[in-house]
Amino acid sequence: MAPPSGPIHGVKVLDLTRILAGPYATMLLADLGAEVIKVEPPNGDESRAWGPPFVGGESAYYLGVNRNKRGIRLDLALEGDRMALRDLAGDVDVLIENFKTGTMERWGLGYEAMLREANPRLVYCSITGYGRSGPWANLPGYDPVIEAVSGLMSVTGQADGEPTKFGVALVDILTGHQAALGVVAALHRRGLDGLGQRVDVSLFETAVSVLANQASAYLVSGRVPSRHGNAHPAIVPFEVFSARDGDVMVCAGNDRLFTKLCSLLGLAEVADDARFATNSGRVEHREALTPILARAFATYDCETLVDRAERQGVPLGPVQTIDRALAQPQVAAREMLVELSHPTVGTLRQVGLPIKLDRTPATIRRPPPLLGQHDEEILGGVRRAREPALEGAGLGREDDPHAA
Repeated sequence: MAPPSGPIHGVKVLDLTRILAGPYATMLLADLGAEVIKVEPPNGDESRAWGPPFVGGESAYYLGVNRNKRGIRLDLALEGDRMALRDLAGDVDVLIENFKTGTMERWGLGYEAMLREANPRLVYCSITGYGRSGPWANLPGYDPVIEAVSGLMSVTGQADGEPTKFGVALVDILTGHQAALGVVAALHRRGLDGLGQRVDVSLFETAVSVLANQASAYLVSGRVPSRHGNAHPAIVPFEVFSARDGDVMVCAGNDRLFTKLCSLLGLAEVADDARFATNSGRVEHREALTPILARAFATYDCETLVDRAERQGVPLGPVQTIDRALAQPQVAAREMLVELSHPTVGTLRQVGLPIKLDRTPATIRRPPPLLGQHDEEILGGVRRAREPALEGAGLGREDDPHAA
């Protein structure tokens, strides 16, 4: 293991999340130096079974978002395990959970109980589908459904095709980022006044916020945005074109870049055409301009286009498959592929750290934990200390007086 480091080294996090948004958030915190304890149900995080592919008995899905954590098992339907969690929560800085709204409260593990009984400095982050209030608060949240109801799917896909979800669970990933940011903000505030607080993050609100310029366009104009495929609704040309041996994405975000693009393609006369002199004109005459550009792109191979674009400063790149994308020299130069040792996988390759800090760098210190790998290390002392109280109350660890 690498030595502890990172800007939030010393922060202790209790991670009750599963699947993607929550585990991604806690992995970000762990990469930045936090000590994260992943709490799983007896059968484990559901993503352990999501595959193929599997390697060393673990799913690639699970491995991708759970590094730098220690792992324990607790059955929160059992009073003894809930008591153990309360004990753990009294000694951490952050608790993150992504249960359905109200579940933690029914177990007596809600924010108010934690704040009052265990740890007034606790930052308690809840990740839900739709937020903890409002008419949809109790609905389950899944990324594709959220993409649909938030409006994201309506502006994704070809103009004459069906609404399309993203190729990755982008709302989950972005919600993980929002949760991590909210936790860091709450920790900063706690440093000023000594008090924790609840961080309430949802997939739905994240997705609505991601509408960004599309939502702004609607709110300003009253016109409902439509799908434009790989093109941009307000910038032309800003889309994918087919070369002889593949596809390229070009982003001519201003008039100067458009002129350079025309020079690159040997279309000086197009740059001089009054219809295309400004972006507003190009948007208005999109149907006339795009076929001209498409015919020109089709006469070049991708390598020639990329080389010319780099020399002229035109934002243009090939549409890569993932294998080719990860093999590019910039990935290596920025250390965006890393290797770590895993007890059953052996050498595990993973995507690296996107946040670079020069004084307190993020690090990868641990592989994703095996199921229950750190039960004895973390829970042994807690449970032994609790056994007399449990026996006195007539409750063993297998009793289930509050089964959900």
